[in-house]
Order: sequence, then C-alpha cells, then structure tokens
Amino acid sequence: MSIEVKVPVLPESVSDATIANWRKKVGEAVARDENLVDLETDKVVLEVPSPVDGVLKEIRFDTGATVTSEQVIAVIEQGAAAPAPAKAEAPKAAPAAPAKAAAPAAAAPAPSQLPPGAAFAAAVNQVNPAEVAGTGRRGAVTKEDIVNYAKAAPVGGGARPEERVPMTRIRTRIAERLMHSKNSIAMLTSFNEINLGKVMAMRKEMQESFEKTYGIKLGFMSFFAKAAAEALKRHPIVNASVDGNDVIYHGYSDISVAVSTDKGLVTPVLRNVERMSFADVERAIAGYAKAAREGGLKLEDLQGGTFTITNGGTFGSLFSTPIVNPPQSAILGMHAIKERPIVENGQIVIAPMMYVAISYDHRIIDGKDAVLFLVDIKNQLENPHRMLLGL
Repeated sequence: MSIEVKVPVLPESVSDATIANWRKKVGEAVARDENLVDLETDKVVLEVPSPVDGVLKEIRFDTGATVTSEQVIAVIEQGAAAPAPAKAEAPKAAPAAPAKAAAPAAAAPAPSQLPPGAAFAAAVNQVNPAEVAGTGRRGAVTKEDIVNYAKAAPVGGGARPEERVPMTRIRTRIAERLMHSKNSIAMLTSFNEINLGKVMAMRKEMQESFEKTYGIKLGFMSFFAKAAAEALKRHPIVNASVDGNDVIYHGYSDISVAVSTDKGLVTPVLRNVERMSFADVERAIAGYAKAAREGGLKLEDLQGGTFTITNGGTFGSLFSTPIVNPPQSAILGMHAIKERPIVENGQIVIAPMMYVAISYDHRIIDGKDAVLFLVDIKNQLENPHRMLLGL
C-alpha cells in the first residue's frame, strides 16, 4: 500500500517551509518514526518522520524546494523491503601482489554535505573533513570541529579561498527581525553591575541537596528568570508591548530565553515564570537546550514571549547592548562573571561581579522605569533571600 508523506500543519504565522535535507533516498528502507527529511521554516527546523515501515518509493520535491502545509512531499510503499544488494561474482585467482596495498583513506564528505561554515573553514585551514571526528548532529562535522582540528595540527599554505553561500531561512529571518527592531523601535540601553557573591554562596551550599531532590542542577539562569518575573510584576510597563497606538499590558511573565544553535539564535519561551519554581525553570531550560541541539524544537515553543533574557556571558562577553525582540519592549542581557575589586563599607574587597544591561523601547518605557527595573533585579540577586520571600 502506498502511503503519502505530507508537510506537517504549519501555524498561521508560518506560510511555507524549505526542504533542507533529505535523510533517505528513493529505494531505501525506512522505519516508522524515522526522520525522512528536514524542513526549514523562518523559525525552526522541523523533522518529518515516516508514518509507517516500508520503502521510500518517491520523492516529489528536491532539496531547496518550497512547500506548504499538508502538501505531499514523498510516497512510501508500506511493508515493502528494500532490494537486496546484487551478489558479487566470485573473484578470479590473481597473481600475488608484490606488496600489500595500503587501505584507501576514507573519502572526504562532498562540500554539499558539510554545513557552509564547516566547508569554508576546511578550505581556509586546508583540512580534509574525512580526517575530522564530527561532534554535530548525527556525527556531522561542524565548523568548530574543523577549527579545533586545525589548531591541533596546523597546516601551512598561502591560499586565500572564498565561498559564497545563500543565507538559510532562519538566518534570513533573524536578519529581517533585527533590522525591523532597529528601524521601528526607539531603542535605548541602560547598564548596572551585580555582586553575585550571595547567589554563588547559595548555589554552593544548596547544589547537592537541590540536585538530589529535583534531579537537575541549580544554575544562574533560574535566579535571573525568577528575579525578572518578580520585577516585571512591580514594573508592568517593561512587560508591555506596542500594538499600533495601543499599549498592551501582559499580566503574566512569558520569558524568552536565548539559545544558540548551529543555525542561529532561537528564543524558546518559558510560560508563566511567575508561577514556576526554580526547579521548573531549570528543567525547562535544560529541555529547550537539548531540543535546540538535536533539532527538536517545535514552532509553538518559540511563539509569544513578553520579555527576553540573553546570556552572552556563556561565550565570554563582558559587556554588550542586546537588541529588543519585537513585539516585546525590553530585553535583559547577562554577561561573564569576573572577580573585581569593589568597595563595601569603606573596604576594598574582591567580589564576583557581572555587568547587566537592559535594552528597551523608549516609546513606552521611560529611562526611569528601565533603571528602576534593573535596580530591582540587582537588589534581588544581591539579596536572594528577599527574592525567595517575594520581597
């Protein structure tokens, strides 16, 4: 029986998708729920699993084609088996070779099989991708793998290669949204610094019992997410958005958390953070990070959000001005924690300090509101017992 494979139902905000990569070829056996093809939308890469066991009979759209919701893209012959490979003829006797031939080297992946960044890095560093162990999805060789390999075994040469590749749909969409934010929002950024000594002491003291009780490690993001949710209650204008000539106040804290992937930055949403426990926040963030790495994020995971937190500190950033994600009106930027000398009670002490930034839409948020919001977060994190008591 022939079974049609269709594009999943796409939400109203996504009109179509692009076929990024076929995982199976015509004539190959497929198992139920095995991924057949990756579909790239403006926001996320979707996997389309096989609905049945069988053989891939027909592929109706090539890589790069644009498809729409519920469009038939392939046909599977249910229950069929892939043809067995033809039997090789018995080898004829041949005179002994004078010396044993060396085993051929593994074939290098074709440039089209490598992500654009990896292909370019391989060309620049004169690295054979076949010699590099891949750490990406399904063992794929990433740009970082190529760069790390080249650092470990540098290759000389004076080549100056270039490569021109089209932006992916996700990167194109990110570029459009960033330019829209720049051109449509009166954006301003304010800064402060936070002494995280008490938070770090609390994490050290409670880490073992927290992990034993909840099965997840206690990280910094849960402190910032909960502090932001409490501050948003006291400064509702920061949790608002502009719709034409109206201001929409959100009575809930749906906080988008920036997660970096090979294809770009995505911002899955933590729903109703004001009702979540620290353990709930940590589990949700860990789940989103795992899904982002494995390509398992769903479109609904990225929809909505009333406020965003981004952490450039994970990459070593000390200071930055984050860009607001419309239609939201503000974004909080975390940065690297560095021990610095500060003055406390007239004495110079060394403390773990972090610069924080809030970028905001100055059309509806005054500088006073933004600064008070940031100070609110600072006070909570420098006195975490007050945050836990909702003070």
